[in-house]
Amino acid sequence: MVERYAILPCNGIDKKAGRLSGEIAISICEKCGSGEKPGGGSEILCPVFYRVSDKKYNATAAENPLIVIDGCPTRCASKLAAEKGLKISKKINVTEEARDKNFELEAGLRISEGDKRFCDKVASDALENAPKNEGGTGAAEFDIEFDYETYNKDKFIFRLPKNPGFLFNENDCWAYVVGNRARIGVTDFVQKSLSDILYFFPPDIGARIDQFGEAGSVESAKAVVELISPVSGKVAAINAALEQNPEFINENPYEKGWIAEIELADLESDRELLIGYEKYFEIMKKKVDEFHV
Repeated sequence: MVERYAILPCNGIDKKAGRLSGEIAISICEKCGSGEKPGGGSEILCPVFYRVSDKKYNATAAENPLIVIDGCPTRCASKLAAEKGLKISKKINVTEEARDKNFELEAGLRISEGDKRFCDKVASDALENAPKNEGGTGAAEFDIEFDYETYNKDKFIFRLPKNPGFLFNENDCWAYVVGNRARIGVTDFVQKSLSDILYFFPPDIGARIDQFGEAGSVESAKAVVELISPVSGKVAAINAALEQNPEFINENPYEKGWIAEIELADLESDRELLIGYEKYFEIMKKKVDEFHV
């Protein structure tokens, strides 16, 4: 079986370690290659292009094990992967590899024959331990350690995740993007305003949803609230646990109270009408102050 990987190298081409990270990425692709298609479908993600416009690479990053190659201790490639909410399967650090293999990184940017042998060895070692792509579903990995900002008002505490990858609309709904998928839900402001949530009405799996279209609803004794989707795409999954336990939304609307997962249609365009956590946090505080008077 031909193995397929997404490979994210360092962008420091003005430094020797950064240059070698690119050589290692090429070597990995060559070692995975077979038949008519070099690299067996493996793809190097250009870090410069990926930082400013990730649409081209989202599917590749989500559907294949991701190998990240950092040039030096600044770990710019790992930081970029974290910013994009990607799950890293294998990390390589050129500086650490050189130290462990007693290889001296020469000055200058020219790639010598010794450099090529070093890169080939690093690539071979990485592939021996890298996870294999068994042709899975491409489902995104949403398990993260949440980092919350909080706002206290009277006896209530309103939380908002500030992890990279979270986007919000002014309809008090969020999207957490990983690769070509997004998990969506309502914010703490919604669930606390509704009080005890009694019913959950999910969207249909396979349904196509426009940005700001309805993506399910929740109901309490006070009101019914529609989830206004921050992103456009196809419903890939729903949180079936909410059908029996809608109170999970009250317990934590970001973790076990999420609503649905969307296969993204055009995140680059959707982003233009979305906001980050800092701006939404100020909006939420204003709404809380107006609602709880």
